[in-house]
Amino acid sequence: MSDNVAAARAAPQTPMAKSGWGTEFRATFALAWPLVIAQVAQNALQATDVLMMGWLGPEALAAGTLANSFLMPLFLFGVGVVGAVAPLTAQARGRRDIKAIRRVVRQGFWAAILLALLLAPVLLQIRTVYGWLGQDPVLAARAEEYIQIAVLMLVPAMGVIVLRSFLSTFDSTRIILVITVGGVIVNAITNYLLMFGNFGLPRLELRGAAIATVLTNLFMLGAMLTYVLRHRRFKRFNILIRFWKPDWPRFREIFRIGTPIGLTVLAEVGLFAAAAILMGRLGTDELAAHAVALQCASLAFMVPLGLGIAATVRVGVAYGRKDIEGIRKAGWMSFLLGTGFMAVSALTFILFGPAIVALFLDPALPQNQAALVFAATYLAIAGLFQLVDGAQVVAAHALRGLSDTKVPMVMAIFGYWFVGLPVAWLLGYVLDLRGVGIWLGLAAGLAFVAVLLVGRFALRERLGLLRNINA
Repeated sequence: MSDNVAAARAAPQTPMAKSGWGTEFRATFALAWPLVIAQVAQNALQATDVLMMGWLGPEALAAGTLANSFLMPLFLFGVGVVGAVAPLTAQARGRRDIKAIRRVVRQGFWAAILLALLLAPVLLQIRTVYGWLGQDPVLAARAEEYIQIAVLMLVPAMGVIVLRSFLSTFDSTRIILVITVGGVIVNAITNYLLMFGNFGLPRLELRGAAIATVLTNLFMLGAMLTYVLRHRRFKRFNILIRFWKPDWPRFREIFRIGTPIGLTVLAEVGLFAAAAILMGRLGTDELAAHAVALQCASLAFMVPLGLGIAATVRVGVAYGRKDIEGIRKAGWMSFLLGTGFMAVSALTFILFGPAIVALFLDPALPQNQAALVFAATYLAIAGLFQLVDGAQVVAAHALRGLSDTKVPMVMAIFGYWFVGLPVAWLLGYVLDLRGVGIWLGLAAGLAFVAVLLVGRFALRERLGLLRNINA
């Protein structure tokens, strides 16, 4: 028996076109729930860093925040690019093209290495860039200390995304959850040891946090790679065989599909960064309230994000099979689940907003009263914000399953920067609605993008997105 035939038999295909909506619901839910919790755990990694940086003192926390504010947008761009592995491997699974899966994963690692080589020199200029922006030179110097080490996490962190995409393609998302939770634990322990010099180790402070980040990502990459290479279901794929052999068409395909994804992510991150700047000009209370409301919205966002990743896989597999009905059911089921959850979170934010924000800001302190009122108001608006944000992220991921990324990128950039941000400025400053206006502007931008992306998926056949199936 050849390796390819054995691997094909080791990866059972889930029937889609012949299945009903109930079957699709169960398949999507089973694929998505570990991804949702894994995304929450991924956020916990960053939250742990912020928490322990705060233990070092305000200066360390400020410097760490500056470092991550510079690092994360560029890193997320890279994550978006290598995220193209997900639809490509899903489509190959649908075609039962085992050799293509192996080659896509291998070229995904190549893309991660190239992106790290391109992004690292830019990140290492952090001190110069913050000098141009007028930041405190002491804080900029300390942020540079962090970045000089943290750049080493780029390859393993993007490698984790490549393997996560591969495992998700074959519905093996529980191991992703287990390894991500393990990463949270490793990160907390190494932070505790290296940042504060416990158990006889040197006190490295921010450098220790950076080393912990690198070690955590190496751990997660090593654990996922060991699982893939040793598990009987996946080892027959031989994903590292002839690793240095180029496959230029697939390498280019990853960048063709992935670069628009990366730019879309970058545009969205930039929108929220710009909103924070607008909030900061209104005052400390408004900015603090914005941070609280955004943290709550971001946590709820993990659910449609996980469902979106599942949509990419389910739609991609159906697309590879030339299964038009499977595409329809996979896309709309993820959309219904995502918006359904967001409707619940919207009601929660509206009905229990004051109680929720009280978890972040002590209502017993007089100095918190203004921020509490602002935060509860923003959280109510976040109800609308959540509905459209969930719709646009699931629709975008469903379109990625069809390898449709360029037009959605244009739609997203236009919606974020030429609708959302101008409306936020107009309502917040010109019409003097202040923070409420800024949040309404964010909701308007996301709603605009949601309508376009959902409409594009609904009209996928008329727009020629299924031409490879109908050919």
